Amino acid sequence: MRLDDSIEAAHTMGMRFTATRGSMSVGESQGGLPPDSVVEKEPAILKETQRLIERWHDASYGAMTHVAVAPCSPFSVSQDLMRESAKLARAHGVRLHTHLAENDHDIAYTREKFNCTPAQYAEDLGWVGHDVWHAHGVKLDDEGTYLFARTRTGIAHCPCSNMRLASGILPLRKMLDAGVPIGLGVDGSASNDAAHLLNEARQAMLLARVGRAMEPPRVEDGRTVYGCDRGPAEMTPRDALRLATRGGAEVLGRAQELGQIKEGFCADIAMFRTDTLSMAGGAVHDPVGALLLCASDNADYTLVNGRVVVRQGEIATVDMGPLIERHNQLAMRLALGAA
Repeated sequence: MRLDDSIEAAHTMGMRFTATRGSMSVGESQGGLPPDSVVEKEPAILKETQRLIERWHDASYGAMTHVAVAPCSPFSVSQDLMRESAKLARAHGVRLHTHLAENDHDIAYTREKFNCTPAQYAEDLGWVGHDVWHAHGVKLDDEGTYLFARTRTGIAHCPCSNMRLASGILPLRKMLDAGVPIGLGVDGSASNDAAHLLNEARQAMLLARVGRAMEPPRVEDGRTVYGCDRGPAEMTPRDALRLATRGGAEVLGRAQELGQIKEGFCADIAMFRTDTLSMAGGAVHDPVGALLLCASDNADYTLVNGRVVVRQGEIATVDMGPLIERHNQLAMRLALGAA
C-alpha cells in the first residue's frame, strides 16, 4: 500500500496525521536485518520521499497532514541514506524519525558496525535536534540521554511494544527530569495489536514505577536511596496523561497548536463518560486519575479540528462493518499465504 493511500484514508476519517515515509535499503546480503526482497534503492527512496513531501505536507497552523522522513533503523539503512534523508528533511522543513537504541541487539550492532553508541551514531549523522524524534531509546546511556536533552531530540516511548518484545524498560522519570522531550507511541501492529493510546499511557505509568523499583540502591548525599522510595509518585496518572497529550505535541513540533484544551489551540478533544461500570468508584473522587487507574475504555466522543469523529463510542466518519470484514479477509489471505 502506498503512503498516499494511508493519507487519503486519514483525510476520510478526519484524523490528524503525521505520515512518515519509512525505508529500508540494507538487506540481509549486506549484513542488515530485513530480507533483500523488501529493501529499496536509495535514490528511489529519496525521490519518492520528496514527492510525498511536496504532494502532502502542509506547514500551515492547524494542518491536518504532515509528512516526516523516516529511514527505519541503523540495521536496515546505510549511513549515506541517513545523511541524505536528514538533508532532504531540513531542506523542506519537515521532521526526521527513526528507531534507535531499542534493545541490546541495537547496541551490539552499532558497536560492531560503526564502533560507537546509538546516540553517537545519531549525532555523527545529523540525527539530533528539535526536529528529530526517535522511537524507543530504551538503551540510551547517560551520555546519550544528556545529548538528547541538550539538543531537544525527542523520544516516542512505546511501553507496550517494549514489553511485548522484551526490549527493556525506558528510564522514563530520569529522562524527563534530564529534559528529554518525550511523547507516547505504539510502535506498529507487529508488536502492538491494540494501538490504544490511553492504554499506552497507563502502561507507561505502571512501567515507570516498576522500572525504578528494580534499580539497584544508590548513595545520594550520604544516604542510601532505593528505587522504590518515591513509590507511585514516580509517575502519576497526570504525568502519564501529559505524555499522551502535550508530550506528543512537543515531540511532533506542534506544542503551540496541539496537546491542550486552550484558547487559540486546535479543537482536538477526547471525552470519556464517568458513569460507566469501568469508572465506578474511582471517578467519584478523581475522574482524571480514574482514566488510567480504572479500565482504559475507548473515548465516548472525539473531536478532531472541531469535527466529531467518534460519537457514543463509535467511529462516525466511516462505515466500520464492511471495513472490518474486508480487513479480516485480507488478514486471512496473508496468513494462508505465509503458511
